[in-house]
Order: sequence, then C-alpha cells, then structure tokens
Amino acid sequence: MHNIIDNIIEISYFVAAILFIMGLKKMSSPVTARSGIIWAGVGMLVATLITYLHPGMHNYMLMTVAIFVGGVAAWWSGKKVAITDMPQMIALYNGMGGGAAGAIAAVELLKGRAAFDSQTFLVLAILGALIGSVSFSGSLVAFAKLQGWLRRPMRFPGQQIFNIAVFLVAVGFGALLLTQNEFSGTVILIFFVAALAYGLLMALPIGGADMPVVISLFNALTGLAVAFEGFVLNNAAMIIAGTVVGSAGTLLTQLMARAMNRSIGNVLFSSFGASGGDEGDSVEGSMKPIDAADAGIMMAYAERVVIIPGYGMAVAQAQHKVWELATLLIKRGVDVKFAIHPVAGRMPGHMNVLLAEANVPYDLLYDLEEINAAFTQTDVSLVIGANDVVNPTARTNPESPIFGMPILNADQSKNVIVIKRGQGKGFSGVENALFFGDNTRMLYGDGQAMASELIEAVKEL
Repeated sequence: MHNIIDNIIEISYFVAAILFIMGLKKMSSPVTARSGIIWAGVGMLVATLITYLHPGMHNYMLMTVAIFVGGVAAWWSGKKVAITDMPQMIALYNGMGGGAAGAIAAVELLKGRAAFDSQTFLVLAILGALIGSVSFSGSLVAFAKLQGWLRRPMRFPGQQIFNIAVFLVAVGFGALLLTQNEFSGTVILIFFVAALAYGLLMALPIGGADMPVVISLFNALTGLAVAFEGFVLNNAAMIIAGTVVGSAGTLLTQLMARAMNRSIGNVLFSSFGASGGDEGDSVEGSMKPIDAADAGIMMAYAERVVIIPGYGMAVAQAQHKVWELATLLIKRGVDVKFAIHPVAGRMPGHMNVLLAEANVPYDLLYDLEEINAAFTQTDVSLVIGANDVVNPTARTNPESPIFGMPILNADQSKNVIVIKRGQGKGFSGVENALFFGDNTRMLYGDGQAMASELIEAVKEL
C-alpha cells in the first residue's frame, strides 16, 4: 500500500512539474500568457493536494486553514489591486515566498541536527534560510519603495563595507551551525536577524528606477531558496518549482539589466536614480507646448504613428482611451504601432498587461529591436507617460547616468507629441533631452484627459 501511495505521489509531482514548465513557456507570449497562468495554477493545485498523502504528514487541520486563509486573501487582493499597483503586489508576494522558505528552514533547524539525514542537507537548509530571508526583507523594501512609503533611498558613508560585514556575520553564524552537535537557539536567532538585516540593507540604497531589476533578482533568489528547502524536505514539487522560478528569474534579471546596458552589480551598488541624477544633466532649449486640437490634427493626417506608453499611462489609467484614439486613427487609414521598451513601467511586461487589458491586438505591439528602425519613417510619435526609455541623452551624453542604455528612438521621428502632467523629471530624476527637441511638442495634462481631448479632436475632422 505504501508503495502505491509513493508511486501516486511521484507521478503527481511529475505531472505538476510538466504543468509548471508548460505554464511558464506559455507565459512568455502575451497571446498564451493567460492559459499559461491557468496551467501553472493547476500544477500548483495538484502539488498541494498530493502533499496531503506525503508520508509523515500531520497537522492537516492547520494546513487546510492556512491554505484557505491564504487563498482567500490572495484572491481578494488580486481582484482588488489596481493595475498600477501590480508591481508592488508582485514584490510583496515574492517576499512571502522567500519568507516561507526561510520559515521552513527555521522549523527544521529548531528540530535539531537529528532532523537532517546528512551534512549536505544541513548546508542546503542553511543556504535556503539565508537566501530566503534576504529575499523576504529585501522584497518588503522594494514594496515600500514602489508603494511610496520609502521615497528617499537611505545611504551613509561606508555603507557597502557595513553591508558586507553584516553579510559575513550571517554567513559566519550559518557556518557555526555546521560545527555544532546541538544547535544553539541563540546562534539560529543571530543568523536569521543578520540575514534579514542584510536584505534590508541591500535594498534600501537602490533607487526606485532600478526596482524592476531588483524585484526580478529577488524573485530568482526566492526560487533558489525554495528549491534548496525542497531538497531538505525531499519534496520534488518544491525542487522543480523553485528551480524553474529561480532560473526564469535569473534570466529575466539579466535581460532587464541588459536592456538598461548595465551590469547587475551596477544596479545593486551604484544607487542610480537615488540622487536625482544631476551629473551631465544640463539640457539647452525650452519645452514647447501644443494644444489637443492641433495635436489631433497632426496625428489624424499622418501616415504613420507610433504610440509609446510608460508608467504615466498606467497612473492615469489611460490605456482604454489610448486604444480608442488608435482605433480612430486606424479607421482613417493611419498606420498605428505601439512601441514597448523592456523596462517601461515598474515591472517586466507592465505595458503589455495594460494594453492587453484594453484589448489592443498583440500584432500591434513591437519590441525595441523591432520598432527602432521605423522611427525615421514615422510622422508622429505619441509619448504618454514614458521618460527614460525615450531619452536621447542615453545615446549622446557620456556624462549622463543613463548613457549607453538602449532607448526607443522617438527623437528620430518627424514629430513628437509628449503627454505629460508637468515639466518635472522622470522617476529616475534624469532630465529628458527629447522634451526640448525642435520636433517635440508638449501636451500638458492628465494622460486620460488628454487622450480624451485627442479623441474629440480627431472625431471633429
């Protein structure tokens, strides 16, 4: 009977693993992302239910209550959260994953050395605890920054040296556990406090503009921690899910950093976006305003229009109005495309999700590499809420903090219209030379309101 149950568990975990991998594969495309989430969700359901049959499992009532409470809380928050708040929710949920891995390790360590079959499993438990704790506290800082609770990065002289010292304390006490025949509760406590402190110290000095990369990195760390704890618990589902999440998060982190033409080390330790970016930031000229009526005429009689969305569009919840405007232009025979930068918004794929919510066809969305060559043939580029991703300073000014970052070449269009609430700098604090260009006109106002006025202007023609 035990052999039959063991076989059922192993087969179920294998099926769950296949569903995880297939779901992740489908999530790589906007066309299949929705079904990918469902596939992965079914895989998680299978892995969760079959765990009830795992040998030695107990506390079924506590498990069921925890799953119910967590499931209801996740469902409710998922339904209620605004699309503009999705990045911080992702950061928070990711932190919960890291915290869960750390908590599992803490429980196993408190059981004593007898709970570990070998020194290897003890090493994995300690590594999982360290990585999970760092991801947990670091993700909470990322959440607080994106939520606006921590508006100013916290830096002090010698911070990197101090951070390294705290990390070494965590590593040292983790190593001390390996030498003890009976684990000391004090050593375990200091180990976890140091690990949590390092996660906080690691994220606090990082500027808000780098949060997409940081969230992706913490996501990778969470996956790695879960995989390590899966080995400790001999749970195949945790091993596979953690490995998949860790590898996907690592790849995404590298892609995000590459999209900014920066190393991961530079993201973590340079504090870019934290000080306002005044170096090499002087721009000559002035911003030239335009009213919605003139901008509408310019777009309506254009042959080719490229729309470039950014986080400001998300804040204004203007995606539906922007698509309505695009639809009117398409009916007039205008060739309309949407240009998506990899780090537009505050998390990977943020703009894709917004535009999908407005039912923008996927074949109108173009990545940076696909669209950049077309800007020289574009009559009007409409920038709504984007800033750094269209800043030509990244190509022209070696003194700028964003120099070398690949951008959308909107400045090469014949005309540029920028919808912006005011004349302030963007999220990273770097002045945008595009706004001062001879071919650029500024349409000041709320994104949704200005899109509505553009719609009315086109309708009247």
